[in-house]
Amino acid sequence: MAIMKYQGPDDEMLIPVERLANELFGHGWGHMLTKGDAVPRVNIVERKADYQLEMQVPGFNKKDLTVQMHGDTLTVRGEHATDARKEEGRYTRREFHHASFERSFVLPNSADQGKVVADYANGVLTLTIPKHGESKPKARQISIK
Repeated sequence: MAIMKYQGPDDEMLIPVERLANELFGHGWGHMLTKGDAVPRVNIVERKADYQLEMQVPGFNKKDLTVQMHGDTLTVRGEHATDARKEEGRYTRREFHHASFERSFVLPNSADQGKVVADYANGVLTLTIPKHGESKPKARQISIK
């Protein structure tokens, strides 16, 4: 059962292509060839009183991230760039670069969109989305006929 839906291209078909490119050219190439910028991985957990969305955003600082609600859509954006190029030495390999991402999720009707709380620690952005009081599941006994 989908609680929150990711809005974006269906990239499940590209996973085998990414895996093959990574095997042939090294880690990271498959994603770069198929999508460009990295898209952070997300865990979504439904609990009794709320939903919890955890997003891996290593390399991003808190100031690099924005979280917005627009209607029933929650959008997380991140953008950062490496420091200005220093000409003191000669690079034999340079992998630092500009990185950005955007992920959007359509929240269910049971989510209290006005009370979303965001916390960032150790490269993980955690969003806690409370449920409306009236939409919490109620336990009841069902008689068998």
